[in-house]
Amino acid sequence: MSVSKNYAIVGCGMMGREHMQNIALVQDANLCAIVDPDIDSINEAKALAADLKQDIQCFDTIDAMFDTCAIDAVIIAAPNHKHFDIVQSIMQHDVAILLEKPMCTTVEDANILLQIAHDYRPLLWVGMEYRYMPPVARFIDRVHALETGPVKMLSIKEHRFPFLTKVGDWNRFNRNTGGTLVEKCCHFFDLMRFIIQKEPVRIYASGGQDVNHLDEIYDGEQSDILDNAYVIVDFEGGTRAILDLCMFAEGSEQQEEIYALGAEGKLEVKIPAATVTWSPRDKSGIKIETVETSKDALLAGDHHGATYYQLKDFHAALVQGLHPKVGAIDGLRSVQMGAAAHQSIETGLPVRLEFS
Repeated sequence: MSVSKNYAIVGCGMMGREHMQNIALVQDANLCAIVDPDIDSINEAKALAADLKQDIQCFDTIDAMFDTCAIDAVIIAAPNHKHFDIVQSIMQHDVAILLEKPMCTTVEDANILLQIAHDYRPLLWVGMEYRYMPPVARFIDRVHALETGPVKMLSIKEHRFPFLTKVGDWNRFNRNTGGTLVEKCCHFFDLMRFIIQKEPVRIYASGGQDVNHLDEIYDGEQSDILDNAYVIVDFEGGTRAILDLCMFAEGSEQQEEIYALGAEGKLEVKIPAATVTWSPRDKSGIKIETVETSKDALLAGDHHGATYYQLKDFHAALVQGLHPKVGAIDGLRSVQMGAAAHQSIETGLPVRLEFS
């Protein structure tokens, strides 16, 4: 028997509207409310809801929404620096929560939220949707099946377009985002941990703001976000990983490429090509697998269908009372790794990571 659940979205800017489109694709997920203090964002969300035939109510505060609506789950897609306060406010109402990445903008806040989450009984899920791109998920399954043998080296490359314009230009400053390597790259640090299944022990990074946003001034202050970096991560057991980020490479054929290498050979996945390639060391022949993604999911966002597949898993966990597949500890670790990479860039020194 199907069970319908009522959803709300807090923050209906670009990512919030992507969640609106994907909720419309999930059976028995009913979007009934959005919360945003920005009237332009509210109006854009209303127009989208009309197109999607979603019957929503709009609010400018969280309290007003809960005073009016019966909500089962809330998706938090507000600006990064608002996450810490918003999630605690929503926790007062004992509803399931899908908290967009990054969990928080500072390690201190993320640690506090982890402790609060420990005693929170409803579902709390951190939105690391890159795990859910179907070609990436297939690649990870094959790596975990030890097709390469134990992974010795992992490489993640993202060559993409600059940061997009957001409401109030909040994403132009490190204090609001946590910094590029937290805001953008928490996805990739999460992927490293998930693929390797070990914890990081040391990070060394080099990066800068060399091309993008150099002439952007807001209220007399210049944007300070990095637009490129290399980050080397040593993991327990000796596996090494590297992130190669460039955000002035919008002409690239592939936006993301991930390589895993072990004693048996190399696996690689490319997005948007959606191919997983196996290159065995015995030279028996390269084999290329193309992984299909739902066309509706591809059209409902900018993350190669990942938002839809993540939301399906979140909804199933909500209905069945399951634990989150991406929890607060994953959110914390990704913030810790991004913050350590920024520290390494600032000091020119490697940063050791020790977790209790």
